Amino acid sequence: MSRPCMIASLSGSRTIQHDLSQPFQKGVEKMIAFWEGQLAPVLPNRPDLIVIPEASDRFLNIPGPQRQEYYRVRKNQVRDFWSKIARDNNCLIAYSACRELPDGTWRNSTQIIDRKGEVAGIYNKNHLVIEENTVYGILCGKDAPLIKTDIGTIGCAICFDLNFEPIRKKYEENRPDLLAFCSMYHGGLMQNYWAYACQTYFVGAICGDQSTIINPLGELVAASTNYTPYVCAEINLDCRVVHLDYNGKKLRDLKNKYQRQVVITEPGHLGCVLITSWHEEKSVMDMIYEFEIETWDDYQKRALAHQATCCEP
Repeated sequence: MSRPCMIASLSGSRTIQHDLSQPFQKGVEKMIAFWEGQLAPVLPNRPDLIVIPEASDRFLNIPGPQRQEYYRVRKNQVRDFWSKIARDNNCLIAYSACRELPDGTWRNSTQIIDRKGEVAGIYNKNHLVIEENTVYGILCGKDAPLIKTDIGTIGCAICFDLNFEPIRKKYEENRPDLLAFCSMYHGGLMQNYWAYACQTYFVGAICGDQSTIINPLGELVAASTNYTPYVCAEINLDCRVVHLDYNGKKLRDLKNKYQRQVVITEPGHLGCVLITSWHEEKSVMDMIYEFEIETWDDYQKRALAHQATCCEP
């Protein structure tokens, strides 16, 4: 059945600075005020999920040795701000920041905050830039959890993660409904590739750069601009990628029956389409089963199984 949700992604800024002559608490208050301003044009869209960039409450001009001191003053003040935003606006938040664990170790994390303001799950950056560890003492995460929310499962990646196959393969296998990418770097074509490889919606929140929403075909749905440092768009998570092979007549029959209640998106050159159900009672998988449409996953498995039987000596 149709699963529409409004997604917002904020780009933030690389230029916000803390006055180093002032206490760090003043910096925390300045950071919260900054994000209040960034949120103002987004909240009227009533987003279901807001994604913000990596290290979202860090001042780049605070010298490395003093960062942990700043974070210890900050503690959970910024997270509590986002929790209040989530409660007051009935939305989810992907809040990304450095955090200290009870044992005194550090992680670069994305915390998914639910509509009640509670932390629904945490992802710790798996692939740190080396200096994050050697200079700043942050430890690598090792898991890629699917975080359960009322809009579906959310997977996370942070910045440098986008360059590495092991974490992507975990998401390819487990298939989150949506990937939240919080980052200081854009990633270029890797954003589109991750969306297609994982067959999921990809939301990029990029500090000081273009933030994006990409569909499971790897197509850009919406993006922030040089004039607007945020993006908001409605997507429908009840969708599935299928290949055109063997499915041509079945797709035509599906469209003829359900008409405007199903959308078949064909990007060209890829050989695949995205089927999205806007039906109030039938899910996309109900439609796929009804017309015996082979998904791209099943087609790949069938092709690989056949290859194993006919390889050259």
